[in-house]
Amino acid sequence: MSVSVRVPTILRTYTKDAAEVTAEGSTLKEVLDSLEADHPGIRARILDDSGKLRRFVNVYVGDEDVRFADGLDTATADGAEVSIIPAVAGGC
Repeated sequence: MSVSVRVPTILRTYTKDAAEVTAEGSTLKEVLDSLEADHPGIRARILDDSGKLRRFVNVYVGDEDVRFADGLDTATADGAEVSIIPAVAGGC
């Protein structure tokens, strides 16, 4: 299954400044493995040392936050859009 992955600005150094890349996989885990194969080092910015999503990184498959779906086992249909969104903190 080929999916489109939207890459945030902070991670584009891994994708040669591409805002969107293609990856393969029928689950989010497989997509992240494919992404890592093509863009070494990017997975470590998305997953922590135990292999779970980093606390301040949100990942969506379509409009669904994977934390409220099946996490890394969330299905990714052919043509799906995966969005990686770093949490933004701050304020006054």
